[in-house]
Amino acid sequence: MIANMNEPELDLLSRLWDEHKRAMFPPHLRGRDIEGEDLVMLDANIAGCVSSSLAGPLDERHRSILLQRLAVLETVVPSIGDDGGAIEYYERLREMATLATESGAKAQ
Repeated sequence: MIANMNEPELDLLSRLWDEHKRAMFPPHLRGRDIEGEDLVMLDANIAGCVSSSLAGPLDERHRSILLQRLAVLETVVPSIGDDGGAIEYYERLREMATLATESGAKAQ
């Protein structure tokens, strides 16, 4: 658990993480690159860091990865299109990454 995350933030991150684990990756995005970014790897990078954040405060490496991936999301999400809930899937990733990153900044 993130020591510096308040209860509502932790509850929200945990709930979003549970939703994300149950969600199916949008099949039409498998093997797709946007702006040179593999969408499966983008998901995996963010999910790994979010999972780590739920186990304890993020180290600088994980926080840096999340900040880089958040910047990529800003470019990629507008180009995804909303076939099959893809926007919702990536918006949830963005929200989780933001929560985990902000909590890491509080721990600094």
